[in-house]
Amino acid sequence: MTVEHTSGEGLALAPAPSTASTRGTRIIRRLPEHKDWPVWAIVAVQVGILVGAVALWQAAADHRWIDGFFWSKPSAIWATLIKFFTQGDAWTDIGFTFRATILGFVLGTTAGSLLGLSFWWSRNYAAIVQPYLICFDSLPKLALAPLVILIFGIGLASKIAIATALTIIVSALTTYAGVKTLDPDQERLFYSLGASRMQVFRKLVVPFCLPWIISILRVNIGLALTGAIVGEFIASQHGLGRQILYAGETYDIALVWVAVGVLSVLAVAMYAAVSWLEGVLRKGVKQ
Repeated sequence: MTVEHTSGEGLALAPAPSTASTRGTRIIRRLPEHKDWPVWAIVAVQVGILVGAVALWQAAADHRWIDGFFWSKPSAIWATLIKFFTQGDAWTDIGFTFRATILGFVLGTTAGSLLGLSFWWSRNYAAIVQPYLICFDSLPKLALAPLVILIFGIGLASKIAIATALTIIVSALTTYAGVKTLDPDQERLFYSLGASRMQVFRKLVVPFCLPWIISILRVNIGLALTGAIVGEFIASQHGLGRQILYAGETYDIALVWVAVGVLSVLAVAMYAAVSWLEGVLRKGVKQ
């Protein structure tokens, strides 16, 4: 910018040289615009990928590009699926796995959350118990599944116990992480207003830790399903896991795919239900 004298008493500012003339034209870059596809287009692409994969699988088995005995083929799987639901124990197996998963999920999440909240009451108690929780969490609990089967039997109780064992520690540690982030100044404020220790726990600690508890729900439903299936693999009278194990032992690959497919649908349905529940609970906490 240059300055020059004028005939007046003040100074006049002369315009500075153009930046474009001295340094060249400056290119202004903008963020790329991303246009979201409509829902129907996304669903259509997803269905197209699935149909294409199934068609390729069928063609590969028919033309013997793959071994049809070990991979089976969609037509055989579809026939087995119809037979599984019309002549087999499909609904009994689905109900057995579903009950074991849901009960293990509820028990593990509830007990673990209460255990994590209990650490707020005493730091000494938390310091004593926490190493045991970490040790049990690092232990491959699935290795204890045969022992659980021996103690609780081959019925539903053992599957619930394994599912509970896989979820309780995760819930406890996650809730305890929320307890440790609680602001001490808020506790002092409650006490200064005359609140009792139980009132502080109910009115401050529990509401503060609820988002932490809610955040673990979707993880726990997957862990509970894993525990139920592992228990069925070891010993069980019913369940989709027992069906997969039986089909593998008899080399009925089509039945393996059927059981895995039904299990996948069940897992997605439970995950969607828990995600909906999580959204409802989060709205309740914000209100």
